[in-house]
Amino acid sequence: MKIHQYYTYNDLRNFTYVIELASGEAIVLDPWDADETSGYLADLGLTLRTIINTHEHGDHTRGNAALVAEHQCQVWAHENGQDKIPGMTRALTAGEDIELESGVRMTVLDTPGHTFAHLCFLVTIDGNPQAVFTGDTLFNAGVGNCHNGGSPEVLYETIRAQFHPLEDGVVVYPGHDYLENNLQFTLHLEPSNEVAQQWLSRVEGNDPGKVSITTTIGDERSINTFFRLSNEEIRRSLALTQTDDAGTFLALRHRRNSW
Repeated sequence: MKIHQYYTYNDLRNFTYVIELASGEAIVLDPWDADETSGYLADLGLTLRTIINTHEHGDHTRGNAALVAEHQCQVWAHENGQDKIPGMTRALTAGEDIELESGVRMTVLDTPGHTFAHLCFLVTIDGNPQAVFTGDTLFNAGVGNCHNGGSPEVLYETIRAQFHPLEDGVVVYPGHDYLENNLQFTLHLEPSNEVAQQWLSRVEGNDPGKVSITTTIGDERSINTFFRLSNEEIRRSLALTQTDDAGTFLALRHRRNSW
């Protein structure tokens, strides 16, 4: 199995993912553009077996219809995406364990918050967690907004319960490239964070379509404010005195909305 991350050069800075299987088949996550996606597949010599949509928003599903028409592929998504996701053929539910190929499995995570039809996918190889596709739930150094059918309170529970416990080495593959801006937000609230400053120096001005930069869950613990909820500098910057982690998370999400 190989994971190919494609930056789509649109204003929303989406990523599309192609999972290449040894069989010559491919799974595509969140296709932005059907023609571009078919071009990726042709360049790799792959046959499209399945589209997976992390959630129902149009920038994650806009390539579905044309790809289904061209490739007669399946479309898998959250059960709450019925009648919202073009071409949907299979509803996935929390805890499903899907074999991609020998030794490679993908576990379905029900991850509400950004929307209530959002799934993420944890990939394991020989039982060891390797990567997680996070859609608009978790970004590199940030989390998703809750403007369009979501809930920040629910998002907090999703991040706390499902992402904080992941192993440090798990690679994060989000739905958008917001890394540089998210690092600036971290440093706005935690200017003493030297790790975030080093990361910002690394990614400033980078073209993600030419140089792909990923983080791990271990990196997120150092650079993502939404993983650093007990940090005193962050709480002081938010003018929080007595609060719990949930309160800090909600204050961070509110600040990020207008930052």
